Amino acid sequence: MDAFGDLLRGVRAQGSLFGSSTLSPPWALRFVDGAPLTLCTVIAGAGWIVPEHRPPERLRAGETVIVRGPAPFTFVDEVGTRAEPVACGEHCATPEQGGTRHRRGWNDRGDADDGATTLIVGAYPVHGEISRRLLDALPVVLRVPPGGESDPIWDHLAAEVAADTPGQQVVLDRLLDWMLVCALREYFDRPGGEPPAWYAAQRDPVVGDALRLLHTEPAAPWTVSSLADRTGVSRSTLAKRFAELVGEPPLTYLTRWRMTLAADLLAEREAATVAEVARAVGYSDAFAFSAAFKRIRGISPSGFRRTATAVSQQPTGTPTGAH
Repeated sequence: MDAFGDLLRGVRAQGSLFGSSTLSPPWALRFVDGAPLTLCTVIAGAGWIVPEHRPPERLRAGETVIVRGPAPFTFVDEVGTRAEPVACGEHCATPEQGGTRHRRGWNDRGDADDGATTLIVGAYPVHGEISRRLLDALPVVLRVPPGGESDPIWDHLAAEVAADTPGQQVVLDRLLDWMLVCALREYFDRPGGEPPAWYAAQRDPVVGDALRLLHTEPAAPWTVSSLADRTGVSRSTLAKRFAELVGEPPLTYLTRWRMTLAADLLAEREAATVAEVARAVGYSDAFAFSAAFKRIRGISPSGFRRTATAVSQQPTGTPTGAH
């Protein structure tokens, strides 16, 4: 598994079709209690993405934006639209189901008109510390213009929305997953971009191999020498290139990655003991693991588990829409 793919584990759209008929002006869709990531692409028409405390962004047919939550944002026909907020009721999904969902347009008149807009949304309930590393690398609003590798996926999305066939929701969800990965790659690979160090380093033939090994076998008893042997270079060459490209030594990176994995295991596997989690991430000594976890995370494994459990038991809110 590569570093980028590892951070996308478990990121799946669910209930992602939003406004499959017509949205006739004036209209406004407000996303509250939002998912950490929301992908919006316009199949027909146009509108404005309005994040909280940030300038509006025009979104036209064929364009895609990814909005990083959890702050609310609005998609409107025009900035300052006359649309008034209303609850979207039974057609909404909770954040655990993938965020806001609406199977029909708010202002569904049956037949499309020249001012109608079709919006497709994939709302992603990104859970855990693994995917948080991805979120931390993203801006609040990420725009992907037409003309890149996402275009064929957009064509499939448009065709699927028009067909209205059995199993459509599943197909749309998976297409949006594909769109999300391609959109993120386009953003990180854009000319003049500043991708996170771990992403850019994957393209290096030596450091990229080392990262793949660390992510594929995080519990292995790695040393710099054994990692260098597996990548076919000297110990000094690997240590130098890894630190230059990733920004920290290989074993420091490995420790941070192991503690990220451990954090999710502690939060998800309540029956697992600290010693079992320690062994799962490569520590035979639970005391050494606990010391490393507290050094990296600032809290003991048991304390982290108690906090994560308390957060997971908090009630969630209900999304709303407007028209």
